[in-house]
Amino acid sequence: MIEIERKFLVKDDSFKTAAFTQNHIAQGYLSSVPERTVRVRIKGEKGFLTIKGISNESGLSRFEWEKEIPVEEGEKLLLLCEKGVIDKTRFEVKSGNHVYEIDVFYGDNEGLIIAEIELNSETEIFEKPSWLGEEVTNEKRYYNSYLSNNPYKNW
Repeated sequence: MIEIERKFLVKDDSFKTAAFTQNHIAQGYLSSVPERTVRVRIKGEKGFLTIKGISNESGLSRFEWEKEIPVEEGEKLLLLCEKGVIDKTRFEVKSGNHVYEIDVFYGDNEGLIIAEIELNSETEIFEKPSWLGEEVTNEKRYYNSYLSNNPYKNW
C-alpha cells in the first residue's frame, strides 16, 4: 500500500500519438490536508475513493489506499467535496518497462500537463521520453490536492 511515484512537467503533446488509453477524470477532495488526503474520482465509467498519507522526506513515497465505488456514489460524493473539482484527461503511454500517466488539465488548471510514473523502488531506473520535462516530484504545488484550492491560472 505504499505508492512510489515521480512527477514531471511535459514539454509538448507528442506523447498523445503513443497513448494506448485516454480517460476523462473528475476528482474532488473530501479532505486536502497533507497528512491525509481523501479523494473522490470518476475515471471514465468507474468511481474511486482514495486515501493518501503524507509523503516521506524524499517526496517519492506515501501510503495509498483505494477502493472502486459505483459511479453514482462517486457523483454524489463529488457534491460534498471541497471547492475546486479537478477536470482533466489522463493519457497512458508505455515507455520501456513502465507506463506514464499524463494528465492534461482543463478549467482553472488549463495549460498544465503533468506526467507521473510509478516505480517499485525509489532508486529504480526508468526511460525518460523526449517529451518529458523538468521533475517536480517534491513540489507540493503540483499535487492535485493543491491545484484544487490553488489553481494553475492563479500562479
